[in-house]
Order: sequence, then C-alpha cells, then structure tokens
Amino acid sequence: MPRPKRTKKDATPSHLSWPPDTELVGLAFELTPRAADYLYPQYAVKLHAWFLDQVRQTNPELSAYLHDSQSEKPFTISGLEGELLPAGKNLQLKVDTSYRWYLTALSKPVVEWLAQWVRALPEQIELRDTSLLIRTCKIALPPTTYNELFSHAPAKTLKLSFLTPTSFRRKGHHFPLPVPNNLFHSYLRRWNDFSNQPFDQDAFLAWVEEYVLIHRHRLESVKVVAGKKGSVTGFTGAIELGLAAGASSQPDFEQLFYALGQFAPYCGTGHKTTFGLGQTHSGWPTQETQTLPLQQSLLAQRITELTQQFLAQRKRQGGTRAAEIAETWATILARRECGESIKAIASDLEMPAETVKTYAKLARRALSISRK
Repeated sequence: MPRPKRTKKDATPSHLSWPPDTELVGLAFELTPRAADYLYPQYAVKLHAWFLDQVRQTNPELSAYLHDSQSEKPFTISGLEGELLPAGKNLQLKVDTSYRWYLTALSKPVVEWLAQWVRALPEQIELRDTSLLIRTCKIALPPTTYNELFSHAPAKTLKLSFLTPTSFRRKGHHFPLPVPNNLFHSYLRRWNDFSNQPFDQDAFLAWVEEYVLIHRHRLESVKVVAGKKGSVTGFTGAIELGLAAGASSQPDFEQLFYALGQFAPYCGTGHKTTFGLGQTHSGWPTQETQTLPLQQSLLAQRITELTQQFLAQRKRQGGTRAAEIAETWATILARRECGESIKAIASDLEMPAETVKTYAKLARRALSISRK
C-alpha cells in the first residue's frame, strides 16, 4: 500500500518550539491507523521501544542513558487514548478514527532532543503489526522550568486526576492507593534527580505525614498488564489534598508541596510511567476516566493467577529470584495463550527466542503438574 503524501493540513506546525532554557514540556500527538489493524494488550512496550529507537537514531548516547540508567527516567509516555475495539484476545483499531498519544520530557537533555526531533517528525509510529500516521503534534503541557514551578503561586487545595492505572512499589508489592506520603515520595524522587534544586527527602516526607490532608477522593482499583512482564494492581480516579494548620511553619516545604502538584502531570505518578501507567492531570476530572479494555484486564488477571501458581510450587519462595522467575514464566505462558509468537515475546522481553521457548515449555509442564 503506497504511503499517502502529507498535506499542509497534516504537516507539523512550524511554531512548535519553546525557549532554550526549557526543562519540562509535554506533547500530544494525533494519530490515525492505516487500516483496521490489531494491537496486543501490551502494545505500550512497543510504543516505549519505538520512542527509544527514535532517540537512538540521532543521539545514541542519550538513548543508552534513557534505556539503561538506573536513576529516574526523564520522560513518560501514555498508551493510546481513544476507542479500541475488542477482537478476541486482542484490540482492534478503528479506521478513520483519531487516537491521542502523550509524551513528556523532564530534563533539559530530553527537551533539547525533542526540540530537534519535532522539526522533522517521522510520518508514522511503527508498532509490531501496524502503523499509526502522525497527523498533528501539539504542546499539551506548557514548556517551563523547575524554578518556575517552584515560584508558582499556590492554590488553596491540590486536585489531581489519575487517568490510567497508578500504583506504587511497597515492600516488594504493588500498593494501589494515593496515600500522600507515596504520592510525594514519587514526585520528589524525580524532582531531586532533574531539578538541581534537591530537598531532603526524609524531612519533607515527615512534613507531608504531619500536615497533608485528604479532603476528598473518588477512586477505583483495576488490574492491568504493564511494562515488559507481570501485572499491576493500580487505581484510577481523583484526589483533592490540602494542608493542616501549622504547615506554613516550614515555608519551603509548603511551596514544594504546591510545586510538586504542578510537576505531577509532567512526571506522572508511581511506577512504570514510561509504559503508560500513572498518567496524571491537574484538577478534578470533568469526565469519566477512559475504561481499560477488557482484554488488558483479562491478561493481567491471568498473569497474576499463573504467577501465584508457579511461586507456590517453588520450594524456596524467599527473596526476589523466585518471584521474578514465576512472573517471567507467567508472562510468557499467558501471552502464548493469547496467540503471540515466541519471536514477538522474546523481542519485548529482550530475551533470546530459545530462552523464551524453553521457559514456555517449563511453564506448561509446571502448570500441568499443579492441575494433578
């Protein structure tokens, strides 16, 4: 099928730029599928890989840092926002339908790379078995600096909406509640990594524990596949926070509280924000959170079920190795049950195909033993 030529209407806006001192920015892409193609439930892994490959093509050093760094990641990506039709164990794109995809940058090196990249955007996003035409790219979160966020005049309360499943890591497990201490620990880690204005984490979180109040919330829990393997129990919804009397006794922490609230939409909330989780907006939601496709929930539930079975069979369940092996086997087997190929799974997990094939056999054997 020949590629359609871009019209002036489809072209990237020439005014898509920002000041040279910008340290944070968010972009929104309007995408349309070429055909009624299918997506597998963990398609966010490929969006993640596609973005890193875009960086690699022009800045291999930055790409390696984004891919391999053990520090906080200075970017987030969303999943596709729009109607995904159920199609067996997969998801189907609708022809002539627009989907939105969001990308944020949290550090100056990534912002500088984006400034060059948007001048000559690729025509399409290439996923495994489909491609999405890039129709437009717009600024979704205004370009700013950390100093500007910190200097922003505070509001009376802080309202945050969690658009995609959000979760934290706590004692080796998922913690699906927006407890203030977890929220601000999540934000401050990223702030301290990228702002050049670090704050003492223990002291600030002690202040949060003492003075931050939950005024209201509207939350719903959901299980979802996320990242390269495993499943996550998260929450969606909204929360409104305020401060108790006495909080202003530490004015820098009070100012940081509001600054981190402004920072949240850029950095996302919780973990796996580079795979579509934890997408956060300022304000109380004016519409219902987009419903998670059933196929993603079912796959997540299956991975959790298999992980528990495999872990129960292992004689030594302490530490992390047993849990990692059980989760890997569960992910591979659940995706094979969905009809995905060994090659595709190996690519996502960044493992040799023969290893994935061996793990699939071991997982099936272990599952048959557990059924006896």
